[in-house]
Amino acid sequence: MAELLLTVHVLGAILLIGPVTVAATLFPRFARQALADGPEQQSADGAVRLLHRICRVYAVAGISVPVFGVGTAQVMGVMGSAWLITSMALTAVAAVLLGIAVLGTQDGVISQLDRPDPTPTATESLIAQLPRLSRITGLFALAWLIVVVLMIVRPGSTTGA
Repeated sequence: MAELLLTVHVLGAILLIGPVTVAATLFPRFARQALADGPEQQSADGAVRLLHRICRVYAVAGISVPVFGVGTAQVMGVMGSAWLITSMALTAVAAVLLGIAVLGTQDGVISQLDRPDPTPTATESLIAQLPRLSRITGLFALAWLIVVVLMIVRPGSTTGA
């Protein structure tokens, strides 16, 4: 049973967390271009909307990754391990960063692009927020990188890794 849960957990991380991390990282670049182009030129508009959709859909589906991770940890009897607790805390941090900061800013960009008459002040404000969004997505990716390392190395683990 542990093998099945671990397989689903790892596949979920690769197929769900990986794409949302890449899409969130690419979003600020294309958003800057789409906002700067304005409504008359929509060269990056489609990319921005696709990246946002990927982030939203994969974020919801990605909830399955920690669920299967907890199931795997329970079956393996490692729920109290420091490396696992740290990984769970970092996963929670990544979820908050994605759910509030990343998707919130992305929603603002999409709303601005949807406006028939976008206001220059609002557009400039959103463009000014994109470097912050880039930093947040970098922290989001860093949290996942640390979780992956902890899952592989499992410092202090007595399970034979």
